[in-house]
Amino acid sequence: MIAAKKVGIKSQTIRMPASTSEDELLKKIDELNNDKTVDGILIQLPVPEHISERKVCQAVDPRKDVDGFHLTNIGKLTCNLDTFVPCTALGVIELLKRSHIKTFGKNVVVCGRSKNVGLPISLLLHADEATVILCHRNTPPEELTFFAKRADIIISATGVVNLIKPEMVKPGACIIDVGITRITTPEGKSKIVGDVDFEGCKPIAGHITPVPGGVGPMTVAMLMVNTLTAAKKLAEEQNGS
Repeated sequence: MIAAKKVGIKSQTIRMPASTSEDELLKKIDELNNDKTVDGILIQLPVPEHISERKVCQAVDPRKDVDGFHLTNIGKLTCNLDTFVPCTALGVIELLKRSHIKTFGKNVVVCGRSKNVGLPISLLLHADEATVILCHRNTPPEELTFFAKRADIIISATGVVNLIKPEMVKPGACIIDVGITRITTPEGKSKIVGDVDFEGCKPIAGHITPVPGGVGPMTVAMLMVNTLTAAKKLAEEQNGS
């Protein structure tokens, strides 16, 4: 909401109680689909257990699906077609581009296989002809270490604290930490940390992102980009061009 205001995008948060039925939520989504003043729709996940996440994501008009979760957009992504890409994955790619880190022909380890982050990141890097190894939290530690030590780029999105350790990192490698876990420090304070042992890996890595303050702001920025793209495309449709 703050980012939208800063860049001049009119936004609205619709808060519905946890007791809202699936039909009520789907009806609200349908209203937004048919509202010509709305260009982008984002459903805050997770939804309550009595509501189907897939059904809800599928209910959003794919032309307004700025989260990139509709099956139409996911399918286009797998075929390397122009589509809405999940914001965190798009943010990671933008970080690499803006930092002038080449991915073509590079060895990349993506740790985390979620459909919203790890999988789309892998697809995007694969399309750029990187050699992509997709691991996850249940990959045996010795196997993860084997792959990670050979990676030019490590991207981790598992929510497992200190999963990526210094001994796993090749000197000069780029590390992008997408993990977010809230922990309690020995002093009793709440703290957000990522998947990477930041202090241990920092001296070894050529590039490394912090948590918080790294990928998070990029996710928000890419949401603004997707919304602007949706607005432009819908305006072209309405104008018949």
